[in-house]
Amino acid sequence: MARYKKLWKLLIDKDMKKKDLCVKAGISPASVTKMGRNGHVTTEILQKICIALDCQIGDIVEIIPDE
Repeated sequence: MARYKKLWKLLIDKDMKKKDLCVKAGISPASVTKMGRNGHVTTEILQKICIALDCQIGDIVEIIPDE
């Protein structure tokens, strides 16, 4: 399972809202909603976020093994 807590913390640190992320990264609000539910998004979405926030993928997502 992918968890996006790191992304939400990074947005707080950068004083950004989810809406700001959508605009800056060029992604849809639906993608942000999926991430808010720890759902699946494409690597293209993650790449756009990393470019927009000038970070690495490990800075926005962590993988939690299924038990």
